[in-house]
Amino acid sequence: MFLKPSGMPYHRFLRLLHQACLFDWYLEIGCRSGESFAPVRSRTIAVDPFFRAEINIIGKKPALHVFQATSDDFFASGFLARNDIRLGLAFLDGMHLVEFLLRDFMNTEAAMDPKGVIMLHDCVPYGPGMTTRDLANLPKGAWTGDVWKLIPILQRWRPELTVTVLDCRSTGLVCVTGLDPESRVLGQNYDRIVAEFAGIDLEGFGVERFFGSFRMVSARTERHAGFPLFRHAAVEAAALEPVPVTP
Repeated sequence: MFLKPSGMPYHRFLRLLHQACLFDWYLEIGCRSGESFAPVRSRTIAVDPFFRAEINIIGKKPALHVFQATSDDFFASGFLARNDIRLGLAFLDGMHLVEFLLRDFMNTEAAMDPKGVIMLHDCVPYGPGMTTRDLANLPKGAWTGDVWKLIPILQRWRPELTVTVLDCRSTGLVCVTGLDPESRVLGQNYDRIVAEFAGIDLEGFGVERFFGSFRMVSARTERHAGFPLFRHAAVEAAALEPVPVTP
């Protein structure tokens, strides 16, 4: 039986999070309109191959770096390492295919502060149709693709990570903590992992098995408790002075 996340809308949760917390550097992948990162008050890096921002996306940020590129090309550019950037928070909402999100997670974790948080969107589908990998026949409504597979992948290959699934409407928000930027487990086993999960759909994996592997946590409770998942990654406002970067 599919379970539909019915808590706080994820855009509202992100907005309230960024109102409450500042992060040294924030990375967002898959942010075409800019709506999700517009409220951010931290130094921000936004990556999308096709931006269509029609709102004020700079706001109160001390710095905003926008890359109109694929996430693979962005990471290959070396921008993060060249500028010695350690990310406090990341939101991954790019291509909804498992091999893409797995690469984004690997590359992002390598640049994270160990106390940071990586958020993954669309990993909790509420019906089989939205999980298709067929890009030529996408559903008219929500499409999550098969990025749900990141949950069992991380549970199996990186059991030391803490994977918290918030009930953000309507396809969940996965928060990963306990990060290890030095880990190469996923990278060294990338081809094996992708091959193992390539031919599996959610119904073949087991819907009950999938939803039984985690407990959905209330996003409203997380907010009202003062965002404890994110507090270790937050910084004081004085730390967010603009800094020069190397393109």
